[in-house]
Amino acid sequence: MGKVYIFDHPLIQHKLSILRDEKTSSKEFRELVSEIAMLMCFEATRDLPVEEVEVQTPVAVARCKRLAGKKLAVVPILRAGLGMVDGMVNLIPAAKVAHIGLYRDPKTHEPVKYYYKMPADIAEREVIVVDPMLATGGSASAAITFLKQDGVKHIRIMSIIGAPEGVARLQKDHPDIDIYVAALDDHLNESCYIVPGLGDAGDRIFGTK
Repeated sequence: MGKVYIFDHPLIQHKLSILRDEKTSSKEFRELVSEIAMLMCFEATRDLPVEEVEVQTPVAVARCKRLAGKKLAVVPILRAGLGMVDGMVNLIPAAKVAHIGLYRDPKTHEPVKYYYKMPADIAEREVIVVDPMLATGGSASAAITFLKQDGVKHIRIMSIIGAPEGVARLQKDHPDIDIYVAALDDHLNESCYIVPGLGDAGDRIFGTK
């Protein structure tokens, strides 16, 4: 069974408190999403494999560690997931960025795919799926299913805020996936919004509300 990691780092929690505030502007909201994603990425990649190498410094040879094994790919679920990409790529510049476009049917609340673009070697990469909100878990579960159909074997998902219902859905559909969140909120309301949450992340990132 995959694990659920809830980050309680003071910097993440401080930024999250401002992110939730309805008075926070779109500009500041975008910046905070990127900053929180970078901090979360730092923790979520803690278990990446490394190998020992020798590096010639100006003084002597140093025994150092570098990332080993599979390369990384960041896969945002459009559109809100885009807000998390810059912070992560700043931390991991060599990571490829792929895209999955999904929208939630307003009646069934189930995901519908409208865009899917992966690098040719996606099956050989460690993949981090990103979406600020893990609400029903439908979009995240569908995205992971598409990736598995492409042969991807190493997948983790990173969301800023999760709902218990979304976590349960992922654990049921994909019990092998680790889930990383900055907060696990109380529940979903009748409109499938996370409570207390922060509203619609996509609207707040792009100023479309």
